[in-house]
Amino acid sequence: MTLNWKIGGLLLGLVFFAAVLLVKPIGVSTQFVILDGIVADMVNPDLVTQTDEGYTSTNAYLAKSKGKYAKSVANPLNYSFIFVIAMVVGGFVSVMMRGGLDKAERTMPALWRANFGDSAAKRNLATFVGGFIVLYGARLAGGCTSGHMMSGMMQTSLSGYIFALGAFAAAVPVAMMLYKKEA
Repeated sequence: MTLNWKIGGLLLGLVFFAAVLLVKPIGVSTQFVILDGIVADMVNPDLVTQTDEGYTSTNAYLAKSKGKYAKSVANPLNYSFIFVIAMVVGGFVSVMMRGGLDKAERTMPALWRANFGDSAAKRNLATFVGGFIVLYGARLAGGCTSGHMMSGMMQTSLSGYIFALGAFAAAVPVAMMLYKKEA
């Protein structure tokens, strides 16, 4: 079962519109830092503390923004964190609806196979490394593609359009270098 890209794009746009209308713009990269903070707080219970003024942390990043990130570590069941968990669960449900993990390993895209071979381990490693690079870059930029580009452009933010231009200016040549052979 595949979803037509036009319908998928329309549904994605509706989700972004509903998110902005009901809660706030979508952005997820900060929540990975919050997850790190939750794990670190389990190891070091003194990492996040509550004061009369709010929350603070011995970690400078978690303490910035008047303790907003420290508060999210102390109380992780917020909209943004649940949204990230829902993304992971949604990805898993999608794989299962398409026949499970075994079928996903067997149905490698022809374009990948033509350029890199049939190794599922190689594909998984490339996916992990690519994801790491994107997340690292998102933290350097102070936000991710969903926050800067998608939510930003939806709100007609000039920085969103500039980020999109930069993202595609980098992505197109890299894709052309990586995928030299056509399927």
